[in-house]
Amino acid sequence: MSDVSAGSAHATVMLQEAVDALAIRPAGTYVDGTFGRGGHSALILERLGPQGRLIALDRDPSAVAVGVQWRDPRFCIRHSEFGRVTEVLRELRVDKVDGVLLDLGVSSPQLDEAVRGFSFRFDAPLDMRMDTSKGPTAAEWLATVDEQLLAEVIRDYGEERFAKQIARTIVAARAVRPIETTAQLVELAGKAVRTREAGQNPATRTFQAIRIYLNRELEELAQVLPDCSAQLAPGGRLVVISFHSLEDRMVKHFMRDMAEGDKLPRYVPIRASEVPQGRFHLIGRAMRPGAEEVQANPRARSAVMRVAERSDVAWG
Repeated sequence: MSDVSAGSAHATVMLQEAVDALAIRPAGTYVDGTFGRGGHSALILERLGPQGRLIALDRDPSAVAVGVQWRDPRFCIRHSEFGRVTEVLRELRVDKVDGVLLDLGVSSPQLDEAVRGFSFRFDAPLDMRMDTSKGPTAAEWLATVDEQLLAEVIRDYGEERFAKQIARTIVAARAVRPIETTAQLVELAGKAVRTREAGQNPATRTFQAIRIYLNRELEELAQVLPDCSAQLAPGGRLVVISFHSLEDRMVKHFMRDMAEGDKLPRYVPIRASEVPQGRFHLIGRAMRPGAEEVQANPRARSAVMRVAERSDVAWG
């Protein structure tokens, strides 16, 4: 039935745990909002029956190019950021789904392709766009961004305490020559960062901040969480793997608030049966990769997975 070949060179983080958490129903409909190289999608398809369906999304044209080669009647992929999941499902005439998986952040192939400019391990053009078909590159943005905004981005998205110094150094340097490569940005961050955690490159937080800002990653996440929740059928599950504290905090608070339901003022006279129920059930606690996976794939070390299940409470 299926001619699926996932990119085996890409180590999918928490592969078994994430797909297990979806509690796949053989005839269910699922969404992989971050296809990447298809690791999670391939395992989902293995567990689906002939009547099952998997809809994958990815904003990266390179990832979509992999997905369109798959020959499986139960599978389709769309070139889209996951923030458009409601629109995509509407176009496909899908009413409700039984599970949504989001594996956030940058993928290993994106980090490993020097030309993408995500990693400071290579001297490459400063691109950093997840969708290379649109939007300014990091180099183009750095050429014109206001120093104050640049400092705010590095501080807020990278949680970098030397954000002002880095921004000042970048703005001074671009007056001499354009900042067009990863090596240039690494050198400038290194000059401005006075101390750094052991084993961490001084440019780590700056690269992270610029990437998150340019790709609107937190804004997309804030949009997609309620949208995914609205698309879930009762008993359907939302599984989110995050790699950044800001992302995980957003996911944690959203799931917690959805589980608590509508809050009433204290001492309101109401029967227990009339207390508004939560729309989510939290499934277990936050999970992290095991020591064996982290040893085999160091990029997994910061991963956190959270799972929630849609209740059968009617939504107003």
